[in-house]
Amino acid sequence: MDSTQVIEDGIEKSELLRFSTCGSVDDGKSTLIGRLLYDSKSLFEDQLDALERSVTLSGELKVNLANLTDGLRAEREQGITIDVAYRYLATPKRKFIIADTPGHIQYTRNMVTGASTANLAVILIDARKGVIEQTRRHSYIASLLGIPHLVLCVNKMDLVDFDKKVYDSICDDYEKFSSRLDIKDITYIPMSALDGDNIVDLSPKMPWYKGPSFLSFLETLHIVNDRNFSDPRFPVQWVIRPRSDEYHDFRAFSGQMACGVFKVGDDVLSLPAGKRSRIKEILHLDQSLDLAFTPMSVAIRLEDEIDVSRGDVLVHPDHIPYVSNEIEAMVCWMHEMPLLSGRKYFLKHLNQTSKAVIKEVIFRTDINDLTENYDVPSLSLNEIGKVKIKTQAKLVFDNYKRCRSTGSFILIDEATHATVAAGMICEPANNIPMPQYDGYVI
Repeated sequence: MDSTQVIEDGIEKSELLRFSTCGSVDDGKSTLIGRLLYDSKSLFEDQLDALERSVTLSGELKVNLANLTDGLRAEREQGITIDVAYRYLATPKRKFIIADTPGHIQYTRNMVTGASTANLAVILIDARKGVIEQTRRHSYIASLLGIPHLVLCVNKMDLVDFDKKVYDSICDDYEKFSSRLDIKDITYIPMSALDGDNIVDLSPKMPWYKGPSFLSFLETLHIVNDRNFSDPRFPVQWVIRPRSDEYHDFRAFSGQMACGVFKVGDDVLSLPAGKRSRIKEILHLDQSLDLAFTPMSVAIRLEDEIDVSRGDVLVHPDHIPYVSNEIEAMVCWMHEMPLLSGRKYFLKHLNQTSKAVIKEVIFRTDINDLTENYDVPSLSLNEIGKVKIKTQAKLVFDNYKRCRSTGSFILIDEATHATVAAGMICEPANNIPMPQYDGYVI
């Protein structure tokens, strides 16, 4: 069996799909997740008992499935989602981690947090309202975050008498808007989350719909090829040096494969220093492996005693990333105090944190029409734009679209240590060329 088959088999055996629900306030995101958990029989008895008690306490006529994810008292009182709620679901075919993200514009930063690790974005639309500003906002953020798959759920079809013309019109409107986004795979599903139509099973109320149910779509979505297996990146998290006479010469580097594949015998470069060696052994728990691939957590031993420490990145000499202390990046601003040129922050990238300064706000994106507004002095809460940043330490990175792990970072306030922004690296600033080490260049 070749290495490619080993990788695919290893992923399929433990395949996990992460998806986030997005959309405007009261589009039914929490209800959709509650219905999915309820109809797929994924709830425990105590959860069902709690739902039934909530009906008695609130005076509602029937069970409110949104209460399965809206856990805060303020959420239940207002009937909206404020914080990101994570739920877990397992079927015979696949495991899922579900992020229920808020729809209100005030909580856009929470939506970014919940969607940042997703394989799939679930965008809900109220069939009565169609494509609105929050639909466009969340779709743009999903595109910016590099989420490879998107499913547009036209919810509340029961309130428009399951009219196919309404559904088709919404799909056409969204198709025109999404053509300007960098999302390769979009699926459309009409549904009624409140009554369970097209959630777990196909509904007889919409015989004109010939696609899969929502659960069937989730179970069969192909995500293996979403990962970058071409560019090996191994950020070093820890240097293992056992204090024992038996292992006095043992030295290994632990971390998680950010992308790509490493095999025993592969040549490696340690960046940013550029020292070269070869992989002697790959360890996982007490086993020696022939190869490691994303997202495995392993320890790597090298043949040579080169200087490697936390924050360094092991790469293949034929697939070298950028190395620079100046970058241009798209950032989602998450703090009440605006981002301003010249302001200093901490920048956390992979396993290192460096001092950083905002050199320039290049433009701010208008979510409504996706235009880029230049000559803007700052970014305010929940705004998105492109900035130029200079860091004290050199960063080892890729374009975010090439590798999400090595192309992302967060900005941290120096005084409060609050996370103020999430960033996606576009490229080095000033078109810095690729680095060269020992004659190797990408």
